[in-house]
Amino acid sequence: MIVIPAIDLKDGLCVRLRQGRMEDDTVFSDSPVTTAGRWIDAGTKRLHIVDLNGAFAGRPVNAEVINQIASAYPDLEIQVGGGIRDLETIQAYLDVGVDFAIIGTQAVKRPEFVAEACQAFAGHIIVGLDAKDGKVATDGWAEVSDVDALDLAKRFEGDGVSAIVYTDISRDGMMQGLNLQATADLAAAINIPVIASGGITNMADIEALCAAKEPGIIGAISGRALYEGDLDFATAQAYMDAHV
Repeated sequence: MIVIPAIDLKDGLCVRLRQGRMEDDTVFSDSPVTTAGRWIDAGTKRLHIVDLNGAFAGRPVNAEVINQIASAYPDLEIQVGGGIRDLETIQAYLDVGVDFAIIGTQAVKRPEFVAEACQAFAGHIIVGLDAKDGKVATDGWAEVSDVDALDLAKRFEGDGVSAIVYTDISRDGMMQGLNLQATADLAAAINIPVIASGGITNMADIEALCAAKEPGIIGAISGRALYEGDLDFATAQAYMDAHV
């Protein structure tokens, strides 16, 4: 299990939102490339990058910044989400060195697109399921559908998805702790690896995630807690290494 620092991009800056609200943001850095280097120096194996503007626009907006990060750190694993709605966008990201494209909104609105993407780019596709009260949200979390997150996840089991990033919107950026039960239940119910996201606040969340002993959970994304110092990356990763 690995800790995955998050870099959320809004207007070219590194920010964190509260519950996905674009108007409720905190700017942590005006240099995403430098920020990526900070996490590499800390020992991270992978970065989670989200194009927040792209998620709302339905197309990449901060692609140039992401390209700069991928170019500066070619040995770093990078997973990117936000505004990925077609195969051309996935190809463009992979061409510059991104390792995984995260399909979110399209996974809900056009689930067959996931299979198409997995066939075209085997081993490079992650599905992002952002849920509120168990229902999947789309379009940068602006819309909550009537689609059940678990039912949708099961639909992708035969497609070749590399992982599912499961985010509890109500916890994201609120420093209230991970929704461990929902995350563990999802991981236990499907054969796709799950990456936990949303609300990871401190070592107690890391310890609880490890104690769950759910082999389907392969990683945990953290943003605000890492940036504000409530969670130390090296300490968290060392604990995972020792207990999973």
